[in-house]
Amino acid sequence: MVARSSSSGARYDDVRSFLDAVAAEYEALPKQLRAVAKHIETNRARMVVTRITDVAAACAVQPSAVTRFAQRFGFSGYSELQALFRKAFSDHAAPGANYAERIRAKLASGELQADPGGVMRQLLLANQGAIEECALHLDDRALERAVKLLHDAEHVYVAGVRRALPAAAYLAYLLQHTSKRVELVSGLGGMFAGQIRAIRKSDLLVAISFAPYGKETRFCVRVAEARRARILALTDSAMSPIARAATAHLLVKEASAFSFRSLTNTMCLCQGLFISLASRLELDLATAPEHATMED
Repeated sequence: MVARSSSSGARYDDVRSFLDAVAAEYEALPKQLRAVAKHIETNRARMVVTRITDVAAACAVQPSAVTRFAQRFGFSGYSELQALFRKAFSDHAAPGANYAERIRAKLASGELQADPGGVMRQLLLANQGAIEECALHLDDRALERAVKLLHDAEHVYVAGVRRALPAAAYLAYLLQHTSKRVELVSGLGGMFAGQIRAIRKSDLLVAISFAPYGKETRFCVRVAEARRARILALTDSAMSPIARAATAHLLVKEASAFSFRSLTNTMCLCQGLFISLASRLELDLATAPEHATMED
């Protein structure tokens, strides 16, 4: 967290540093303030236009609880907290709002639900917006930490169930193209405990899970934590149970259309992690003693 105080309250360098501060204190927050924290983190892109009463209603708390949350993190009140989001998104708020308005209008008119082509176009447009937002808020430092964890691990375990299973299987498939020992913790036949029991301190668990967070993945995280193995979480919130236990985490925000959440950004993230790791491993190979020449 990077914060600076002033006469009007706390000042954070950016939204990410504020959310990092919230995540660090999340467990110590009262129940009502945890609800506010989770809502703000999950709906960060909408915070520029969200009223305090909207936040309170979504969290089933009084507006005074939202004010207490803002003051807990050094703001004079909700308006000053919201100003942080407005500053961060000022260059991109209009396109996002226009996109949302277009989608709502098309949904209301039924235009995008009239035929399969319309459905497909809405899904593509929703994913396009999510990809652009993901690129805008990419955390380069977190990506570097994630690649280093993959690089240093002796054995990589990858866990993900239900909606996260395709991403977990894809990442395991990609990593098998490196020299790393890789295991997909699929739980086939209910064997989650057997597949994860050999994890040790020098290994890495990549846990992929999104709300409401699969109990099987959370079990794998607890085992890895107990064995002092490192954990890389791919999840949707820094306040999620797997992110709080992780050595490092990468946040993924996906598009949602027809109440169906995409995996586009998660798949891109898996590809990016693999390509970055493969590049680093090839560099290591090129400088290894057995590849040295007389000129070296």
